[in-house]
Amino acid sequence: MSRDRGPRRPRRLGKHALVAASATALSLTASGCVVVHGEREVLPSATRAEAAKALQGFTSAYNAADKAYDASLDAEHTTGALAAIDSARLKAGRTNHPDGNPSHAPLKLTDARYTIPKKAGWPRWFVADAKANKGGEARWLLVFTRHGQEETWQAAYLTLVAPDKVPRFKTGADGWAEAVPANSTDVAVPPGDLSKGYTTYLKNGGDAFADGVHTSSWRQLREKRAIRPGLVTQYIDEPLTGGDYAPLALRTQDGGAAVFFTTRHYEKQTAARGASVPTPNKDVLALTDGEIKQSLTMEFVSNELALDPADGPVSILGRVQGMTSAKGE
Repeated sequence: MSRDRGPRRPRRLGKHALVAASATALSLTASGCVVVHGEREVLPSATRAEAAKALQGFTSAYNAADKAYDASLDAEHTTGALAAIDSARLKAGRTNHPDGNPSHAPLKLTDARYTIPKKAGWPRWFVADAKANKGGEARWLLVFTRHGQEETWQAAYLTLVAPDKVPRFKTGADGWAEAVPANSTDVAVPPGDLSKGYTTYLKNGGDAFADGVHTSSWRQLREKRAIRPGLVTQYIDEPLTGGDYAPLALRTQDGGAAVFFTTRHYEKQTAARGASVPTPNKDVLALTDGEIKQSLTMEFVSNELALDPADGPVSILGRVQGMTSAKGE
């Protein structure tokens, strides 16, 4: 992963996608739990115990799905960008290894920290920041969302960030964080506009985003790859903001916001007459419809974490991308 949440399960691919939040209607009082109207009351999105249980549930489901290459085993624990990326990865894996993942190594998340905003309305959500046994030294930042009290917490976003680059979230005296509305104008770019702003930047450049691996360097790499002997590569970038792809933002200590958002990207390789498109690897082939004769169009879903300051260019701290489908012509 009636309200518009976007596709519940395109989900996953890219071997490098994973290697390389949402609601509660319970308010804790001195005498116990009291049910309130979550759509009106300003409440913490979850208790810390609920957050820890959600992370544990996700990890267990992810490991079961990864071991069996079976997307149904973690379908209830993922949604949005992460679901799109992860289900495609599992689909490709199952196509190539019907008996399961021969390289399975259980994911272990430790030293978990939870940043939980206090807010009204659905979805409720929170951020889990943990150390993992995959992805090097990077911290795993997972955003969990929920649209109702009886729903399962689902991981919608995953980004990997160097420990010294993890955003410093603002918290009140009570320990709860502050959610930043999508239409907030006290940051450089309203969180709801970041997906469109980023895709526009990738096409046209500009000064809205700071130079870095996921901005200026990525544009330069794509320009270099656009025209090669016998092969033309075209790129199309689209914002992705509906339903569980909607951006989610938290206030940072400096007055800006840390924003999780999603984009979709297409890469079309077209061979010159008499030439052929480079043969893709078996994971790409597993997600490809049609016969690759003259061209191959690959679709990717990418989720980003940005630092959106009160003023100045936006910095992209992390980006996890996976191919979700392809078409040969």
